[in-house]
Amino acid sequence: MMPGMRRFAYWLLLLALTFEVRAQECGKGAASISIGTDRPQVTNSSIVVPCGSLQFENGFLETGGGGQRTFDLPETSVRLGVAKRTELRLTAPDYFFNQSTASGQADGFSDLVVGLKQQLGPTWGKFDISVIPSVSFPSGADRISSHGYDPFVQVPWSRALSSTWTVAGMFSAMWPTNGARRNVTGQSSVYFDRQITPPWDAYVEYSGLFPQRGTPQHAIDFGTAYKPSPHQQLDLHCSFGLSAAAPDHSIGVGYSVRFQVFGAKK
Repeated sequence: MMPGMRRFAYWLLLLALTFEVRAQECGKGAASISIGTDRPQVTNSSIVVPCGSLQFENGFLETGGGGQRTFDLPETSVRLGVAKRTELRLTAPDYFFNQSTASGQADGFSDLVVGLKQQLGPTWGKFDISVIPSVSFPSGADRISSHGYDPFVQVPWSRALSSTWTVAGMFSAMWPTNGARRNVTGQSSVYFDRQITPPWDAYVEYSGLFPQRGTPQHAIDFGTAYKPSPHQQLDLHCSFGLSAAAPDHSIGVGYSVRFQVFGAKK
């Protein structure tokens, strides 16, 4: 294991061990909590998965722009609740297939990402707020990996406006490696979600990406999610670029599921 990866793994383990997770309390009431995912929006969920729960979020995405089409899968994110307001996170390497090699873009896997999520809310006027520090490891294909250990921090938030409407968003700061330098990048997003029936909702979202070196990217995203059971979710979404630097469009589908792996089962 690389020294940097080993140190970060130890750091995450020490953080997890500082939380006192009582086995008889962890997972209590989780069966009645409906699944909440980061998919399919750019904005992550502002709440953590229940303590003792293991959640898998997966998807497939087609992106087009400038005469180039790219497919990627399985977009797998693994989230483990280790305390009432804390989860450990792992984003598995994603495989990218580029239909046109003339663009110079390569096929292969992206970098591995590991992180931690700490829920702070509800607070400040019934806002749910979380902080997600993460880091990517240079494990991907040679022409896809950044070849650096890239940290980033995300702050998702949400607030219920009524029994059927919710507003949510996220602020992010990233330090990706471009060549031999960091390209400090900010990202912001906001969306409005409408619950159509108890298991079905739809949303519209704006997101903007603002790199220190490069042109801002603006996009609008439309999507819907359906829960066939309390612990499963199917989703569908499509986005359209609002600026020249953004992809022309993307279309994605996904499936997420949650299991209770330790603690109380009811």
